[in-house]
Amino acid sequence: MVFLFRDKSISGTIILLLLLIAIHIHFFITPPVIITNEHDGFISLFIQKFITPLNTTLIYILYILVVFVQALRLNLALNNFKMFQQQHQTVALSYILFTAFFIEWSYFSSALIANFFIIWVFIKLAALHNNPNPKTLLFNTGLITGIAILGYHSIYIIVIALLLVLIIIRPFRLAEWLLMLIGIIVPFYFLAAWLYLTDQFHLFYNYIPDFYIHLPIKHLSIWMWFSIGLICLLALLGIYYNNISNKRMVIQIRKSWGVIMILLMLLLPVPFIFKHTTLDAAILCIVPLSAITANVYSNTKRLLLPNILFWLSIVIIIYNNWLLFKS
Repeated sequence: MVFLFRDKSISGTIILLLLLIAIHIHFFITPPVIITNEHDGFISLFIQKFITPLNTTLIYILYILVVFVQALRLNLALNNFKMFQQQHQTVALSYILFTAFFIEWSYFSSALIANFFIIWVFIKLAALHNNPNPKTLLFNTGLITGIAILGYHSIYIIVIALLLVLIIIRPFRLAEWLLMLIGIIVPFYFLAAWLYLTDQFHLFYNYIPDFYIHLPIKHLSIWMWFSIGLICLLALLGIYYNNISNKRMVIQIRKSWGVIMILLMLLLPVPFIFKHTTLDAAILCIVPLSAITANVYSNTKRLLLPNILFWLSIVIIIYNNWLLFKS
Protein backbone atom coordinates (compact mmCIF):
# COMPACT_ATOMS: atom_id res chain seq x y z
CA MET A 1 0.00 0.00 0.00
CA VAL A 2 2.77 2.45 0.89
CA PHE A 3 4.33 2.22 -2.59
CA LEU A 4 1.34 4.18 -3.96
CA PHE A 5 2.61 7.28 -2.15
CA ARG A 6 6.35 6.98 -2.76
CA ASP A 7 6.18 9.17 -5.83
CA LYS A 8 4.42 12.40 -6.72
CA SER A 9 1.37 11.84 -8.93
CA ILE A 10 -2.21 12.92 -9.40
CA SER A 11 -3.40 9.37 -8.80
CA GLY A 12 -1.60 9.38 -5.44
CA THR A 13 -3.39 12.59 -4.48
CA ILE A 14 -6.77 11.08 -5.36
CA ILE A 15 -5.97 7.95 -3.32
CA LEU A 16 -4.99 10.18 -0.39
CA LEU A 17 -8.40 11.86 -0.52
CA LEU A 18 -10.16 8.48 -0.67
CA LEU A 19 -8.04 7.23 2.24
CA LEU A 20 -8.96 10.31 4.28
CA ILE A 21 -12.66 9.71 3.66
CA ALA A 22 -12.27 6.00 4.47
CA ILE A 23 -10.48 6.43 7.81
CA HIS A 24 -13.12 8.94 8.90
CA ILE A 25 -16.03 6.85 7.69
CA HIS A 26 -17.58 7.24 11.14
CA PHE A 27 -18.80 10.67 10.02
CA PHE A 28 -21.42 8.89 7.90
CA ILE A 29 -22.95 7.51 11.10
CA THR A 30 -22.02 9.97 13.84
CA PRO A 31 -22.07 13.73 13.27
CA PRO A 32 -18.74 15.60 13.55
CA VAL A 33 -17.94 16.82 17.05
CA ILE A 34 -17.05 20.50 17.36
CA ILE A 35 -14.81 21.56 20.25
CA THR A 36 -14.90 25.22 21.26
CA ASN A 37 -13.75 27.06 24.33
CA GLU A 38 -14.07 30.78 24.88
CA HIS A 39 -10.64 30.74 26.55
CA ASP A 40 -8.90 29.34 23.44
CA GLY A 41 -8.82 32.49 21.34
CA PHE A 42 -10.38 33.98 18.21
CA ILE A 43 -10.41 30.71 16.27
CA SER A 44 -12.73 29.14 18.83
CA LEU A 45 -15.04 32.15 18.67
CA PHE A 46 -15.05 31.95 14.87
CA ILE A 47 -15.91 28.23 14.94
CA GLN A 48 -18.65 28.81 17.48
CA LYS A 49 -20.24 31.60 15.47
CA PHE A 50 -19.85 30.42 11.87
CA ILE A 51 -19.16 26.66 11.88
CA THR A 52 -21.35 25.30 14.66
CA PRO A 53 -24.66 26.45 13.08
CA LEU A 54 -23.83 24.65 9.82
CA ASN A 55 -25.40 21.42 8.69
CA THR A 56 -23.50 18.33 9.90
CA THR A 57 -22.80 17.30 6.29
CA LEU A 58 -21.16 20.65 5.59
CA ILE A 59 -19.08 20.36 8.77
CA TYR A 60 -17.93 16.89 7.67
CA ILE A 61 -16.94 18.20 4.22
CA LEU A 62 -15.19 21.16 5.81
CA TYR A 63 -13.22 18.87 8.13
CA ILE A 64 -12.10 16.71 5.19
CA LEU A 65 -11.07 19.79 3.21
CA VAL A 66 -9.13 21.28 6.13
CA VAL A 67 -7.16 18.10 6.78
CA PHE A 68 -6.59 17.43 3.08
CA VAL A 69 -5.33 20.95 2.35
CA GLN A 70 -3.06 20.91 5.41
CA ALA A 71 -1.60 17.53 4.46
CA LEU A 72 -0.91 18.58 0.87
CA ARG A 73 0.48 21.97 1.91
CA LEU A 74 2.92 20.42 4.36
CA ASN A 75 3.90 17.76 1.83
CA LEU A 76 4.48 20.39 -0.86
CA ALA A 77 6.57 22.54 1.48
CA LEU A 78 8.93 19.70 2.45
CA ASN A 79 9.29 18.64 -1.18
CA ASN A 80 10.02 22.22 -2.26
CA PHE A 81 12.71 22.53 0.41
CA LYS A 82 14.17 19.23 -0.90
CA MET A 83 14.15 17.70 2.57
CA PHE A 84 13.91 14.20 1.11
CA GLN A 85 15.99 12.42 -1.50
CA GLN A 86 13.05 12.30 -3.89
CA GLN A 87 9.58 13.80 -4.33
CA HIS A 88 6.79 11.79 -2.70
CA GLN A 89 3.52 12.05 -0.81
CA THR A 90 4.34 10.11 2.35
CA VAL A 91 4.22 13.29 4.46
CA ALA A 92 0.58 13.77 3.47
CA LEU A 93 -0.02 10.05 4.09
CA SER A 94 1.37 10.32 7.63
CA TYR A 95 -0.62 13.48 8.35
CA ILE A 96 -3.89 11.95 7.23
CA LEU A 97 -3.33 8.73 9.19
CA PHE A 98 -2.44 10.61 12.38
CA THR A 99 -5.75 12.52 12.36
CA ALA A 100 -7.53 9.22 13.13
CA PHE A 101 -5.12 7.87 15.77
CA PHE A 102 -7.22 9.29 18.61
CA ILE A 103 -10.92 10.02 18.66
CA GLU A 104 -10.19 13.57 19.87
CA TRP A 105 -8.09 14.21 16.74
CA SER A 106 -11.16 13.67 14.56
CA TYR A 107 -12.93 16.59 16.23
CA PHE A 108 -13.33 19.92 14.47
CA SER A 109 -11.33 22.02 16.92
CA SER A 110 -9.34 25.22 17.25
CA ALA A 111 -6.13 23.18 17.41
CA LEU A 112 -6.91 21.64 14.01
CA ILE A 113 -7.32 25.07 12.41
CA ALA A 114 -4.21 26.32 14.23
CA ASN A 115 -2.15 23.78 12.28
CA PHE A 116 -2.45 26.13 9.30
CA PHE A 117 -0.38 28.62 11.31
CA ILE A 118 2.12 25.96 12.42
CA ILE A 119 2.73 24.96 8.79
CA TRP A 120 2.96 28.62 7.74
CA VAL A 121 5.50 29.45 10.45
CA PHE A 122 7.59 26.40 9.52
CA ILE A 123 7.68 27.48 5.87
CA LYS A 124 8.86 30.95 6.89
CA LEU A 125 11.54 29.59 9.22
CA ALA A 126 12.83 27.06 6.69
CA ALA A 127 13.20 29.87 4.14
CA LEU A 128 15.21 31.98 6.58
CA HIS A 129 18.61 30.45 5.85
CA ASN A 130 20.58 32.66 3.41
CA ASN A 131 17.49 34.77 2.71
CA PRO A 132 18.44 38.04 0.92
CA ASN A 133 15.93 40.02 2.99
CA PRO A 134 15.85 38.35 6.41
CA LYS A 135 14.51 41.36 8.32
CA THR A 136 11.25 41.45 6.37
CA LEU A 137 10.89 37.68 6.68
CA LEU A 138 11.54 37.77 10.42
CA PHE A 139 9.01 40.54 10.99
CA ASN A 140 6.38 38.68 8.94
CA THR A 141 7.11 35.45 10.82
CA GLY A 142 6.71 37.25 14.13
CA LEU A 143 3.48 38.86 12.92
CA ILE A 144 2.05 35.48 11.86
CA THR A 145 3.04 34.04 15.23
CA GLY A 146 1.37 36.87 17.14
CA ILE A 147 -1.85 36.44 15.16
CA ALA A 148 -1.67 32.66 15.69
CA ILE A 149 -1.35 33.09 19.46
CA LEU A 150 -4.41 35.34 19.56
CA GLY A 151 -6.21 32.78 17.42
CA TYR A 152 -5.26 29.84 19.61
CA HIS A 153 -3.50 30.62 22.89
CA SER A 154 -1.95 27.20 23.33
CA ILE A 155 0.60 27.76 20.55
CA TYR A 156 2.17 30.55 22.60
CA ILE A 157 5.10 28.18 23.15
CA ILE A 158 6.03 28.57 19.49
CA VAL A 159 7.69 31.87 20.43
CA ILE A 160 10.43 29.82 22.10
CA ALA A 161 10.76 27.86 18.85
CA LEU A 162 11.35 31.09 16.94
CA LEU A 163 14.13 32.12 19.33
CA LEU A 164 15.80 28.70 19.17
CA VAL A 165 15.59 28.63 15.37
CA LEU A 166 17.19 32.07 15.17
CA ILE A 167 20.09 30.79 17.27
CA ILE A 168 20.52 27.75 15.01
CA ILE A 169 19.97 29.27 11.57
CA ARG A 170 21.42 32.77 11.75
CA PRO A 171 24.29 34.53 13.54
CA PHE A 172 23.14 36.77 16.37
CA ARG A 173 22.05 40.23 15.21
CA LEU A 174 20.13 42.30 17.74
CA ALA A 175 18.17 44.15 15.03
CA GLU A 176 16.79 40.87 13.65
CA TRP A 177 15.71 39.65 17.08
CA LEU A 178 13.99 42.96 17.82
CA LEU A 179 12.18 42.93 14.48
CA MET A 180 10.83 39.47 15.13
CA LEU A 181 9.72 40.38 18.67
CA ILE A 182 8.05 43.54 17.37
CA GLY A 183 6.20 41.43 14.83
CA ILE A 184 4.92 39.19 17.64
CA ILE A 185 3.85 42.18 19.77
CA VAL A 186 2.07 44.15 17.00
CA PRO A 187 -1.18 42.06 17.02
CA PHE A 188 -1.36 42.36 20.81
CA TYR A 189 -0.77 46.13 20.54
CA PHE A 190 -3.65 46.63 18.11
CA LEU A 191 -5.89 44.38 20.20
CA ALA A 192 -5.06 46.35 23.35
CA ALA A 193 -5.68 49.65 21.53
CA TRP A 194 -9.08 48.46 20.26
CA LEU A 195 -10.12 47.21 23.69
CA TYR A 196 -8.99 50.47 25.28
CA LEU A 197 -10.89 52.63 22.79
CA THR A 198 -14.04 50.55 23.31
CA ASP A 199 -13.65 50.68 27.10
CA GLN A 200 -13.07 46.93 27.35
CA PHE A 201 -9.40 46.89 28.30
CA HIS A 202 -10.16 44.66 31.29
CA LEU A 203 -10.83 41.88 28.75
CA PHE A 204 -7.24 41.98 27.50
CA TYR A 205 -6.21 39.40 30.08
CA ASN A 206 -8.54 36.90 28.42
CA TYR A 207 -6.22 36.90 25.41
CA ILE A 208 -3.10 36.03 27.39
CA PRO A 209 -2.28 32.28 27.61
CA ASP A 210 -2.97 30.70 30.98
CA PHE A 211 -0.35 28.17 32.08
CA TYR A 212 -1.58 25.28 34.17
CA ILE A 213 0.18 21.91 34.51
CA HIS A 214 -2.28 19.03 34.33
CA LEU A 215 -2.95 15.66 32.72
CA PRO A 216 -5.15 15.98 29.61
CA ILE A 217 -6.21 12.31 29.86
CA LYS A 218 -7.88 10.93 32.95
CA HIS A 219 -7.88 7.28 31.91
CA LEU A 220 -5.52 5.49 29.54
CA SER A 221 -6.98 2.40 27.88
CA ILE A 222 -4.91 -0.39 26.34
CA TRP A 223 -5.72 0.86 22.84
CA MET A 224 -4.65 4.38 23.75
CA TRP A 225 -1.33 3.02 25.02
CA PHE A 226 -1.06 1.11 21.74
CA SER A 227 -1.63 4.32 19.77
CA ILE A 228 0.93 6.23 21.83
CA GLY A 229 3.42 3.39 21.50
CA LEU A 230 3.03 3.26 17.72
CA ILE A 231 3.46 7.03 17.45
CA CYS A 232 6.66 6.82 19.51
CA LEU A 233 7.93 3.93 17.37
CA LEU A 234 7.19 5.85 14.15
CA ALA A 235 8.92 8.95 15.51
CA LEU A 236 12.03 7.05 16.65
CA LEU A 237 12.31 5.16 13.37
CA GLY A 238 11.77 8.41 11.47
CA ILE A 239 14.59 10.09 13.39
CA TYR A 240 16.82 7.06 12.79
CA TYR A 241 16.28 7.01 9.01
CA ASN A 242 16.61 10.78 8.89
CA ASN A 243 20.01 10.58 10.60
CA ILE A 244 21.14 8.03 8.03
CA SER A 245 20.26 10.31 5.11
CA ASN A 246 21.38 13.42 7.02
CA LYS A 247 25.01 12.79 6.08
CA ARG A 248 24.20 13.44 2.40
CA MET A 249 22.24 16.63 3.04
CA VAL A 250 23.46 20.18 2.54
CA ILE A 251 23.61 22.45 5.57
CA GLN A 252 20.40 24.30 4.66
CA ILE A 253 18.34 21.09 4.63
CA ARG A 254 19.89 19.95 7.92
CA LYS A 255 18.84 23.23 9.51
CA SER A 256 15.31 22.80 8.14
CA TRP A 257 15.17 19.41 9.85
CA GLY A 258 16.42 21.14 12.97
CA VAL A 259 13.35 23.41 12.79
CA ILE A 260 11.11 20.31 12.58
CA MET A 261 12.77 18.76 15.64
CA ILE A 262 12.41 21.98 17.64
CA LEU A 263 8.72 22.23 16.75
CA LEU A 264 8.17 18.62 17.82
CA MET A 265 9.91 19.06 21.19
CA LEU A 266 8.01 22.25 22.00
CA LEU A 267 4.56 21.21 20.76
CA LEU A 268 4.52 17.86 22.57
CA PRO A 269 3.96 19.34 26.07
CA VAL A 270 1.20 21.76 24.93
CA PRO A 271 -1.75 19.65 26.24
CA PHE A 272 0.01 19.35 29.62
CA ILE A 273 0.97 22.97 30.35
CA PHE A 274 -1.94 25.14 29.18
CA LYS A 275 -5.22 25.48 31.01
CA HIS A 276 -8.40 24.22 29.32
CA THR A 277 -6.44 21.98 26.94
CA THR A 278 -7.31 18.33 26.37
CA LEU A 279 -6.03 15.62 24.07
CA ASP A 280 -7.45 17.44 21.03
CA ALA A 281 -4.70 20.07 21.49
CA ALA A 282 -2.07 17.37 20.83
CA ILE A 283 -3.06 17.41 17.15
CA LEU A 284 -0.61 20.31 16.85
CA CYS A 285 2.17 17.72 17.06
CA ILE A 286 1.19 15.96 13.86
CA VAL A 287 2.81 18.67 11.73
CA PRO A 288 6.40 17.82 12.78
CA LEU A 289 5.47 14.16 13.43
CA SER A 290 4.25 13.70 9.86
CA ALA A 291 7.49 15.11 8.46
CA ILE A 292 9.59 12.80 10.65
CA THR A 293 7.44 9.70 10.08
CA ALA A 294 7.62 10.21 6.31
CA ASN A 295 11.27 9.10 6.54
CA VAL A 296 10.07 5.62 7.52
CA TYR A 297 7.66 5.36 4.61
CA SER A 298 10.03 6.82 2.00
CA ASN A 299 13.66 6.09 2.98
CA THR A 300 13.48 2.35 3.57
CA LYS A 301 14.58 0.20 0.61
CA ARG A 302 12.25 -2.68 1.46
CA LEU A 303 8.54 -2.04 1.89
CA LEU A 304 7.94 -4.72 4.54
CA LEU A 305 8.47 -2.46 7.58
CA PRO A 306 6.53 0.55 6.19
CA ASN A 307 3.63 -1.70 5.23
CA ILE A 308 3.52 -3.33 8.68
CA LEU A 309 3.48 0.10 10.35
CA PHE A 310 0.81 1.30 7.91
CA TRP A 311 -1.51 -1.64 8.63
CA LEU A 312 -0.93 -1.32 12.39
CA SER A 313 -2.10 2.27 12.01
CA ILE A 314 -5.16 1.05 10.12
CA VAL A 315 -5.96 -1.39 12.96
CA ILE A 316 -5.96 1.50 15.46
CA ILE A 317 -8.12 3.59 13.13
CA ILE A 318 -10.63 0.76 12.67
CA TYR A 319 -10.92 0.36 16.44
CA ASN A 320 -11.50 4.12 16.89
CA ASN A 321 -14.18 4.05 14.20
CA TRP A 322 -15.83 1.14 15.98
CA LEU A 323 -15.89 3.12 19.22
CA LEU A 324 -17.46 6.09 17.42
CA PHE A 325 -20.06 3.85 15.80
CA LYS A 326 -21.04 2.58 19.27
CA SER A 327 -21.38 6.07 20.76
